[in-house]
Formats: sequence, C-alpha cells, structure tokens
Amino acid sequence: MFLKEFEIRWNDLDANRHLANITYLSFASETRMAYLNQIGLSHKDLQQLKIGPVVFNEQLFYFKEVLPDDQIRVSFELQGMSEEGTFFSFVHNFYNLKGIHVARCEMTGAWINLETRKLTPLPEKLIRPFKDTEKTATFKMLTAADTRAHGRIPQDLIPNS
Repeated sequence: MFLKEFEIRWNDLDANRHLANITYLSFASETRMAYLNQIGLSHKDLQQLKIGPVVFNEQLFYFKEVLPDDQIRVSFELQGMSEEGTFFSFVHNFYNLKGIHVARCEMTGAWINLETRKLTPLPEKLIRPFKDTEKTATFKMLTAADTRAHGRIPQDLIPNS
C-alpha cells in the first residue's frame, strides 16, 4: 500500500486545536500527487501530455482527533476507474503512528484536456500503472453516470414551475 507521512504543524489546526478539515483534503491531495509522480505522472509529465486531474467531489469521514505534534500516514488506493481511464475514484485512509484509523477521504474525478477543456481518456501507456495499483475491496469499473450525484431539484428553483 502506498503511504505518505505528514507531521502536524501549527497552521494545520483549526480553532479547536485539532487537524482542520481543509488540511485533511490537502494531505489527501499531496498523497495523490506523490503516488501519481511515482507511477510516471509528474507535473512535468502532465504538462507535456496537456492533461490534468479534475476533482468532482471529496467526502471526509472522521473517526479520531488528530492533535498538534501528531504524525499521520495517508494511503492511496484505487476505488474505481473507467475502462478508458477518463474517470477515477480514489480512497485515502489516515492512520496515526500507532496504526489507528483516524479518518477517511473518498474522492471522484476525471482527466481533462488542458487545451480543449473537455474530459479526456488517459493515454493507453498510463492506464497500465493504474491497473497494477492496489485496489479497494469495493473497486468497480466506473461510467460517467457513477460520477454524478443524483437528487431532486427543489420545485422553487425550476423556472415556470
């Protein structure tokens, strides 16, 4: 399993003096980019390919406080991917140094062509590293429909209703 370690700094805390929710998201993002770099998708590679990741949503689940001077490890796991690599879903589990599971972040996104500003599949050579990536027990092949939140639009927001 891919893990990245972080020390908790003063500016990582919120008013309650525990790890701020924005910091969890930042650590998840840093872990994702470290993993992508490891499999050959560095910032330079992404720039040359003219693609970039787009986050559709991120959801955090908190289990135990992370306090000043703690250290945590954040995992990278593949929870889903579309056949052509356009869509992806990653999971980041947060553990303290005692191995206690303190939080979880689930995120869904896609790759965008930075010139056309449209979603794009990954080049075939980059799909292989993802196929070899450790997957969650709930891994699934994604479709565009899996990336959309479905809900009811309040009637007062629909014109002429």
